[in-house]
Amino acid sequence: MIQMTDPRNDDKHLWVGWDEYHRLIELLALKVHESRWKFDQILCLARGGLRVGDQLSRIYDLPLAILATSSYREAAGTEQGELDIAQYITMTRGELSGNVLLVDDLVDSGVTLARVQEHLKARYPAVTGVRSAVLWYKGCSKVTPDYFVQHLPTNPWIHQPFEEWDTVRPHNLGAWIKRGLQQAQQDSQK
Repeated sequence: MIQMTDPRNDDKHLWVGWDEYHRLIELLALKVHESRWKFDQILCLARGGLRVGDQLSRIYDLPLAILATSSYREAAGTEQGELDIAQYITMTRGELSGNVLLVDDLVDSGVTLARVQEHLKARYPAVTGVRSAVLWYKGCSKVTPDYFVQHLPTNPWIHQPFEEWDTVRPHNLGAWIKRGLQQAQQDSQK
């Protein structure tokens, strides 16, 4: 089990840095591998599952299919709203078929995971099996993923490393980059 060492972590908040994030993906890949389940394709749920899916696609040397879903749009992305599932899956060739590893970053309520699995059954009859893989599985979920790295019984809000870009807009990007360069210079002088 990877230790989340950020001093801000408590029962309500889990802060994850880049190194920890990538290590969690590696641990997830290993859990899937150790299960000996053979799958033909990886389908990630965008946006949260994009980075996880990309890394798993590279580790398993399989093409990545993408299905856009969205529910965390309310209150600057901190409250779950109505779930939207894209009509089509994006992939470079062929149709979604065979055994599919469905990947996301986390399962919170379980609504997205359950609805996407229903969506796949209804629209993709060539899919013969689906298993789900996530980094975090919250205790409040009504759905248990097939593979997960961390079970979070207290349901903390997970602060992922890429969320810093959620508040950056093109008009303030120059100042944001300058601030980052100044911080890197200060860190290198320590």
